[in-house]
Amino acid sequence: MAEQLPTAIQKFIDTTNNADSEGFVSVFTTDGSINDWGNEYDGTDRIARWNQTDNIGKQSHFELVNFKDQGANKWLVNLKVTGNGFNGTSPFTFEIEGAKIKSMVISPD
Repeated sequence: MAEQLPTAIQKFIDTTNNADSEGFVSVFTTDGSINDWGNEYDGTDRIARWNQTDNIGKQSHFELVNFKDQGANKWLVNLKVTGNGFNGTSPFTFEIEGAKIKSMVISPD
C-alpha cells in the first residue's frame, strides 16, 4: 500500500494555493509553531503573521515534489515554491498531532 500524505499537510498546501488565510491558520494546533530557516513563529497569531509576510501574503504556490513518513507523526515533504517571495524547492518537516499540524520546519536543502 502506498503512503498517503496526511490530510493536514494536504490542507496546508491547498489553503496556501487557494489563498485561504483563515483555512491556513486553522490547519495548525493552537500552540503550533513554524520554524522558517531559524526564525520561530509560535501560536496562532504569529503563524497568521508569518502567513501574511511570507506565504499567502507573497502569493506563494506549492507543488508537491515528494514526501516520506519519518515515523512518530513526522513527515519530510519537499515542495516546489513559487510566488513573490522564496522560489525553489525546499524541505519541510511536519509534526502532526491529531488532524492538525503541531510544528513545521523549513530548512535549507
